[in-house]
Amino acid sequence: MPTKPLSNFKCTECGWTTLRWAGRCGECQSWGTVVSAAETTGLHGQVRAVNLEEGRIARPITEIETDAATHWATGITEFDRVLGGGLVPGVAILLSGEPGVGKSTLLLEVAARAAQEHLRVLYVSAEESVGQIKMRAERTGSLSPTLMLAAETDLATILGQIDAVMPHLVIVDSVQTVSSSTIEGSAGGPTQVRAVASALIRVAKERSLPVLLVGHVTKDGSIAGPRVLEHLVDVVCQFEGDRQTSLRFVRTLKNRFGPTDEVGCFEMTGEGIREVPDPSGLFLSRGSEAVSGTCVTVALEGRRALPVEVQALVVGTTAPNPRRVTNGVDSSRVSMLLAVLERRMKVRLSDKDVYVSTVGGVKLTEPAADLAIALAIASAASDLALPHNFVAFGEISLAGEVRPVTSSALRATEAKRLGFTNLVGPGETAIRAAFARAFNGARSGGPAGVESGGGRDRK
Repeated sequence: MPTKPLSNFKCTECGWTTLRWAGRCGECQSWGTVVSAAETTGLHGQVRAVNLEEGRIARPITEIETDAATHWATGITEFDRVLGGGLVPGVAILLSGEPGVGKSTLLLEVAARAAQEHLRVLYVSAEESVGQIKMRAERTGSLSPTLMLAAETDLATILGQIDAVMPHLVIVDSVQTVSSSTIEGSAGGPTQVRAVASALIRVAKERSLPVLLVGHVTKDGSIAGPRVLEHLVDVVCQFEGDRQTSLRFVRTLKNRFGPTDEVGCFEMTGEGIREVPDPSGLFLSRGSEAVSGTCVTVALEGRRALPVEVQALVVGTTAPNPRRVTNGVDSSRVSMLLAVLERRMKVRLSDKDVYVSTVGGVKLTEPAADLAIALAIASAASDLALPHNFVAFGEISLAGEVRPVTSSALRATEAKRLGFTNLVGPGETAIRAAFARAFNGARSGGPAGVESGGGRDRK
């Protein structure tokens, strides 16, 4: 008598198995990911080996010929930078981002640029009508006779549109709203998303047809749907930006045909989306006079060096627990720097409220901004302004050391290009030496432990 299988259902996210179906995985706590084990493996019976044809037998890797994947530019330089030079025939790209950040606007611009090169582009929207898309295209100047629009939510109909139009580029907005009638479950479910993505990617590979898919994100910022979706596609791009500002960034999280450390910069305007090839001045608020509590650092966004201004405000308080408010910087990193300043530099901050922010809404996550944050706080605490042409970058350790950071030469070159001639970086071995250079010539009343002399006016 044959024995029954030990598990009949399996989670598509983490592989957890169970004898009975459950709406929620007992291991990763994901909803709707527990399906039949036969469905996940495709094994509905005993699998037997098949006789392979001559051309399908595995060959030595040294005998396999490779065809170089040639990129063709989309016409949007910043987007081509992120993709590694442009689109590759048969590439599957997943573009994710929060609602309203501008994903559809960017891809409509990509479609319009391709259509202007006399390429047939099929733009499939499962969220908007063709009339709504045309209204946006008229506003952004993206009208072209070779840009074909379709509003479809059924996978079979979309595949039929591809057969009828025979496009050179396909855009599907979005993959979570398309469903297949042959698969159980509603649109956006793990099974549906996996089936829809697999079918579109298979068409892309068979016809050497670039396919761009729009993906939704969850409330924590991750791509909605099964994790296998990111494994199926060739390129995963993340479109991010703050709704309070017009600046947008496109980052690559995965790229099989190019680097994964490039960043494209865009600006949302009333006429659509605009490239920002040189965003160096977007994160600076430099006036004619130096102001206390400000310091400029050079951050790396991919391979691009961007100067960013860090602002700090230190205010005395009588509250038992002083406030520590941050915007654009890591709060735990700022707390560590406050402890280093108080212990190593004798800057008293335990009885003061400290506010630290960046200009332009940029987020500083790398430790290279430590020195600039510490100098901005010390400048605000002493009410002494740093020189107007001053820039600093370096990681600060708990021992008070200024550690080297990556691409120091690139940061210094960009700073000098923008006119910052007074640079303090990892060349200083200790934070005390860096502070001595920064506040050299400051009057008494500056940060304790820093050499003082004459010469700077108090702001």
